[in-house]
Amino acid sequence: MSAELLQSPLHSRHVSLGAKFAAFGGWDMPLEYAGGGVLREHAAVREAAGVFDVSHLGKARVTGAGAADFVNSCLTNDLRRIEPGKAQYTLCCDESGGVVDDLIAYLYGDDHVFLIPNAANTAEVVRRLTAAAPDGITVTDEHRAHAVLAVQGPRSAEILTRLGLPTGHDYMSFDAATLGGAELVVCRTGYTGEHGYELVVGWDDAGAVWDALIEAGVRPCGLGARDTLRTEMGYPLHGQELSLDITPVQARSGWAVGWDKPAFWGRDALVAEKAAGPRRRLSGLEITGRGIPRGHMTVYAGERPVGETTSGTFSPTKKVGIALALLDTGAGLTEGDTVEVDIRGRRVEAKLVKLPFVTPSVR
Repeated sequence: MSAELLQSPLHSRHVSLGAKFAAFGGWDMPLEYAGGGVLREHAAVREAAGVFDVSHLGKARVTGAGAADFVNSCLTNDLRRIEPGKAQYTLCCDESGGVVDDLIAYLYGDDHVFLIPNAANTAEVVRRLTAAAPDGITVTDEHRAHAVLAVQGPRSAEILTRLGLPTGHDYMSFDAATLGGAELVVCRTGYTGEHGYELVVGWDDAGAVWDALIEAGVRPCGLGARDTLRTEMGYPLHGQELSLDITPVQARSGWAVGWDKPAFWGRDALVAEKAAGPRRRLSGLEITGRGIPRGHMTVYAGERPVGETTSGTFSPTKKVGIALALLDTGAGLTEGDTVEVDIRGRRVEAKLVKLPFVTPSVR
C-alpha cells in the first residue's frame, strides 16, 4: 500500500475480515472480503442486507445566514424543492457545463447545509464554494471528521429497527439517532437500487457502529460489489459517466438540474445544450455475444464508430455482460437496436436497452 493513501477508521477491521484492498479516490478501501467475493456480496444486497464502508466519501458543511440560498445559487438542483430534514442529489458544474462532482446535499435549514461529495473531488468542491462564499457564510471541510456506512438491501430496515435506529422516514430524508452512545444521522439513501440507509457517524465512533451491524447479521461488502450494483441500476460514477467533459444533459442527469432557477454554475451552457440537443447521450448496452465489457471500449454501428463505453461489468443478477456507453445522437440509435463493442480486439454484439438493467426495489 502506498503511504500516501488515506485509510478509513475501520481499516483494521477490514484487515481482520480478510479484505482485499484497492486504491480509490486517494483512499485504501476494501474491494471484497474473504469468504465472500463480489458475487456473494452483490447477492447479499439484492436478497438480504450488506454494509459498505464508504468513509472515503467527502463531507463538507456550509453554515451562516443564507447558507441554503448560497448553495442553491451554486449547485444544479433546486433546494427549494425540499424541506429541512430532506436530502437531495445535485451536481457541481463549471461554467462549461462539465461536472466537477456529483454529491448529496442534506438540508438542515436556511442556515445549514451538509454536503457529501466524492472522495477525490472534495477539496475542489470546498475550494470553489469557499471562493464564492459571501461574508457571513462559512464552508468547512469535514472529510475526516465523519465516517459513512451504507446499509443496503431488502432486510436493511428490519435490521436497523432491531438496533433501535429510525427506519420509517421517506426516501431521501434523514433523522438523528444514537447507537450505543454514538450519535449518528440515518439517511434513506443509497447507491444500489435497493431499500437502504446511509449512516453518518463520528470518525471515532465508526468502529462500534460497524461492530453492531456485523453482529446483527449484515454482510460486509466491498467496492467491487458496490460497482456491480450501481452499474446494474445505471447510476453514474464521477470520472466515468460524469466528468468535466461529460455534462448532465449527456449523462441523462438533467432531472438533477433546476432548469427554472435563475442562477447556478454552468447554467447558460447547460440550457443551451438542452435546447440544441446533446451530441451524445448515455445508453445501456446488454451484451448478447460472448464477452464482458469494460470502460473505454469502442462501440460500432456497422463499420462506423458511434461511441465508447464508460463502465462495463458482468451483471450478477442478469448473468450477462452490461455496459453504460456514451453514443452519438446523430447515429439515430434506439432501444432494441444492435451494435458491436470492441472487447480486446474482438467485436461482440450488444443490444441497446432501457435503463436500469434490473428492476429496483420498492422505495
